[in-house]
Amino acid sequence: MTTNYHAQRVADKLEEPVREANALAEKLGLEPYPVNYWIVDNDEMNQLIAYDGFQERYPHWRWGMKFDRQRKQNQYVGGKAFELVNNDDPSNAFLQESNSLADQKAVITHVEAHADFFANNRWFGLFTGDEPGSGPKAAAMLSRHARTVESAMADPDVERSEVERWIDNVLCIEDAIDQHSAFVRQRAREERPDREDIEEALSGLGLSETVRGEVFDEEWLERQRGDGSSESFPETPDPDLLAFLREHGKQYDGESERASEMEPWQREVLDALRAEAYYFAPQRMTKVMNEGWAAYWESMMMAEEGFADGNEFIDYADHQARVLGSPGLNPYKLGKELWEYIENDENRREVIDKLLRVEGVTWRNFHETVDLDRVSELLAPREALDRIDGDRLDELAALETGVDHDALERARRGEIDVDRYPWKVLDYEGLAERHYSLVKPQNRGVLGRITQTDLERVGRYVLDDALYGSVEEAIADVDRTAGWRRMAEIRESHNDVTFIDAFLTQEFVDRHDYFTYEYAHATGDYRATSTDAADVKKKLLLQFTNFGKPTIEVHDGNFANRNELLLGHRYNGVALDVGQAKQTLVRVFELWGRPVNLMTIRKEVTDKDVEVARRRNREPEPTEQGIRIRYDGEGFETSELTDEQLAAIEASDIDYDTKPEEWLA
Repeated sequence: MTTNYHAQRVADKLEEPVREANALAEKLGLEPYPVNYWIVDNDEMNQLIAYDGFQERYPHWRWGMKFDRQRKQNQYVGGKAFELVNNDDPSNAFLQESNSLADQKAVITHVEAHADFFANNRWFGLFTGDEPGSGPKAAAMLSRHARTVESAMADPDVERSEVERWIDNVLCIEDAIDQHSAFVRQRAREERPDREDIEEALSGLGLSETVRGEVFDEEWLERQRGDGSSESFPETPDPDLLAFLREHGKQYDGESERASEMEPWQREVLDALRAEAYYFAPQRMTKVMNEGWAAYWESMMMAEEGFADGNEFIDYADHQARVLGSPGLNPYKLGKELWEYIENDENRREVIDKLLRVEGVTWRNFHETVDLDRVSELLAPREALDRIDGDRLDELAALETGVDHDALERARRGEIDVDRYPWKVLDYEGLAERHYSLVKPQNRGVLGRITQTDLERVGRYVLDDALYGSVEEAIADVDRTAGWRRMAEIRESHNDVTFIDAFLTQEFVDRHDYFTYEYAHATGDYRATSTDAADVKKKLLLQFTNFGKPTIEVHDGNFANRNELLLGHRYNGVALDVGQAKQTLVRVFELWGRPVNLMTIRKEVTDKDVEVARRRNREPEPTEQGIRIRYDGEGFETSELTDEQLAAIEASDIDYDTKPEEWLA
């Protein structure tokens, strides 16, 4: 996209930062996809944002709406896109030509960390097959999908509006996929005779009502559906509604007022949009982890390793303050703080493990026996690693560990500018020591915050408790890479739900002043309700499970033996918006072709409940009622659920069992 002289000048200036940022990322242990960087102007950036980071998408009105919203946000709200990168192999990142050099460097370091996350997180591997070298090739896939939709729209027998409406129907339920299973482009279809097709065939035979009633009665019709197995299917609730509709759904023909087979183009479009839903799912499932990971390593490279030079640092500090200071639930801030907490916690565990092996030190007397100020001094990086410049290379040469001696020799020959890029003469262990988290000023109190309970927990696994004769010997044996290695393990296997569930602790909540708040029906405003980690965690998990959207599963494709579709809302305490649910059922009806049903639980608070609660200075208890909403193409009916149906949709707690056991890290 470097199509003008100014863009080319910007690109020329960024060749060195791009090259060196990638080299630094790899020195720090990251393994990113290769990244192509593109220089774009403001309108091009807005278009790319509208297209979810790609240059080509299928024709549809939603892209224009997103483009207009982004442009207005830039113009009236002051929003600015600092970075845009897509999950592809190679990845593509887009830099706005009007950004300052400090902003460009920040974006580049941020992007390198994103590319590492894309390449190494197992949830992204669910789409690609998780094999080395099997990157997503997303740009090519989306281009093929664009051709598919364009071909349908170009068909003289198909109205463009019909194609757009079909796309609208699918997009309405695009998150109704099995996000926790590997992507399969087309599942095996169960062949099941359709009662309506059989009845239509019989009507064409000219049989009398007497013969129809005696020979082809209701019992006979139902037997024709299969091999005598249960007439209800699937056997267990199916979370991939899009695949189920693709296998068993039909289109609703408004002229005949009957279901008819989908046209080939309709199945092709459904297949394409389902594939895109699976492709984008990991990005939504790991928003906090991914943005926090990128913010962490961006800060490491730009600030701590001096990738932003003295003239750029103030601009960079302002850049990161704006990103981390954005209001609301900020994934950059929450994610970065959690990654830093994990690093500190693992480093602390490593240090405590070594100190509890010092002769005379136990978990019971730890705080009285160990001088933590002295420990902090011992953990500080060796001066030769901490202060690197061209006049002190001999000090580095004298070190046996932490130094990349080949690079050091090149630096001595003048081939490496160590004053500008001191990290080049260090190896991974040397960089870990140079940036050891527990000696940073903001983390000096982490060791002292270890509780007796945590000390006892670590002490249970200390068997050789007289391994070291002194604190100095113990600290000399500390693995400075422990925190980074633990972060890499977690980056590989977790998603946002499991990440928050596993690592958001009371210590973290207290340290960063997190709390929950609720709408108070009695007073009509919002109130802070808890600072307990369990409550904070539950509140966050409800926002991230299934992208914060309701989990809808297929319970029966032959409900009541009438070919009706029965869906179930997996209820975890958060009620559906019934109005929106009904609008969605209208869309699903067009994809199923026959009546559709939705089981859910409705929560109600009456005016009387609110008044009584206000007088008693407490919140009203909502009434819960299980209901089934049915739509037949003309109108809605609502009925109560049976006890069995109610049990089928109630979650025991929060539905966030989202990681295979073998992935646990």
